[in-house]
Parts: sequence; C-alpha cells; structure tokens
Amino acid sequence: MNLNSLTKINKKKIRVGRGIGSGRGKTSSRGHKGQKSRSGVAIKSFEGGQMPLYRRLPKRGFKSINKKNVAILNLSKIQNIIEKGKNNIKDTIDIKILKEKKLIGKKCSKLKILGSGELKKNIEITADFASKQALEKIQKAGGKLNLVKNK
Repeated sequence: MNLNSLTKINKKKIRVGRGIGSGRGKTSSRGHKGQKSRSGVAIKSFEGGQMPLYRRLPKRGFKSINKKNVAILNLSKIQNIIEKGKNNIKDTIDIKILKEKKLIGKKCSKLKILGSGELKKNIEITADFASKQALEKIQKAGGKLNLVKNK
C-alpha cells in the first residue's frame, strides 16, 4: 500500500470556473443568475420572507432614565451591623455613614428602612423612607427615626 493513498497529502484543491472539462466550469456550481450566484453577497438572517426570528420574539424589559437607586435596609440588618461592632457605628445611622463604611453601594441615592427583624439598641436613624412597622419597632427600642423631606 502506498502511504500517499491513505493520507490527503497530494489531494488537489478543486478549482472552480476553469473550463467545461473540469466538471466545475461555466457557472461554478452556483446555478444560474440571481443574488446568490454573485460574489460578495450574503443574506444574513433572511428567512425567505418568513417573519424573522428576531421579530417573532417579544421585546423584554425597560430601562428608566429617571430611576432612583434606593438602598433598602431591614432592622435585622441594622442590628447585625451594630452587633458586629467593627464598623464603629455608635448611635446614628444615615446614608452618608453607610456609604463611607461600604455597607451600601455608592450609586444609592436614597435610604429606605423596612421592619423585618428586631432592633435591640436605641439608635437614631435618618432615612428617606420607612415602613410603619419599622417606625414602631425603632420607637419601641427607644430609638428615633428622622425622615428627610424630599422635593
């Protein structure tokens, strides 16, 4: 057996459009006329007149240009912050202090306090929004909640 017959070392590339005797002459296997027979033409995402896939699928989502980033803190999270003690938060909490200690993201512009969990220490909290339950629990613990008036 010959080694060259097993491997494709000497296999010649088919040269299209090189005469009638080559078997790939004249139209070079492209058929006759039309857009697809021309060079440099690609019909991407064309589905033969059928409604294309990108138009069949529904549009999703919406990005508001006026979105306000509100940081949400539960009372359980506040209690957890106080108990850990490494943040050196003594008696007041507001959005500026939380940003400095990197407890909320720097993109957050407002603070909302929710009433999930219990608060054991009396602490003064300044926030933009608060739930009724959170207000009750903070006052019950002997703390104070200051709501900032928004424009």
